Amino acid sequence: MRRLLCAAVAALALSAPAAVAQDTALLERGRYLVEVTGACGNCHTPMGPQGPLPGRHLAGGTVFDEQPFRAVAPNITPDPETGIGRWTDPQLMRAIREGIRPDGSVIGPPMPIFFYRGLADADLRAMVAYLRTVPPVRNAVERSTYRIPLPPSYGPPITSVSPPADDPVTRGSYLANAVAHCMECHTPMTPAGPDLSRLGAGGHHFNGPWGTSVAANITPHGLRDWTDAEIIRAVTEGISRDGSRLKPPMAFWAYRNMSAQDRSDLVAYLRALPAAQ
Repeated sequence: MRRLLCAAVAALALSAPAAVAQDTALLERGRYLVEVTGACGNCHTPMGPQGPLPGRHLAGGTVFDEQPFRAVAPNITPDPETGIGRWTDPQLMRAIREGIRPDGSVIGPPMPIFFYRGLADADLRAMVAYLRTVPPVRNAVERSTYRIPLPPSYGPPITSVSPPADDPVTRGSYLANAVAHCMECHTPMTPAGPDLSRLGAGGHHFNGPWGTSVAANITPHGLRDWTDAEIIRAVTEGISRDGSRLKPPMAFWAYRNMSAQDRSDLVAYLRALPAAQ
């Protein structure tokens, strides 16, 4: 009996480092998705004239006052009163990927649920695990007001999403759509949602303290004269082909930390898009 007990203890001791390594990898992947490629703070962290407000990381409050809505980014820190501290993991996963809150209400734009529906299960779990580690911030924000009807849902319930196939264009498509949701801003919108026949054709106008910026055409039509290095510089540094500074809301501050693999995959995908005017 003693021998069996010792064996069990030894097995637990050996498995502990593996479990710690697995948790570390999960949290690191979640951090990368939330803070870099997903750039969640671009909407959920309130900004001042000098950038993100100190002590308010992911605490919500950014206002998007457009003709169809006055949307206010929610607090997604683990604060139990004003954030997501009382949401279960499945509830938070459903909110991110399906746009349904725990009370059954639908999350409206500009949250890009149409694209987040493609988030792979493992990445979604990693994002939720990381969000649990963010310092809680007590910050109550006003409710969003919509002057357009919201859909009852963004599609049928999602049971599982597999990771993308292991080739550059498919990985780049997953990055640009499901994770970084580039196409949310760079695709013309219709009342029914993104015009997928003109994916990446640009044209959206964004008004803010920077003035007005217009989403560029990032299909091969718009990028026909750009080198791969120029595309990567624009995404990660906010510098256009002619050397001029690009304007928000592109999250250059986050994308600058994108891995070399993701940068290469993104370019491969953009090159493979149908050219659209």
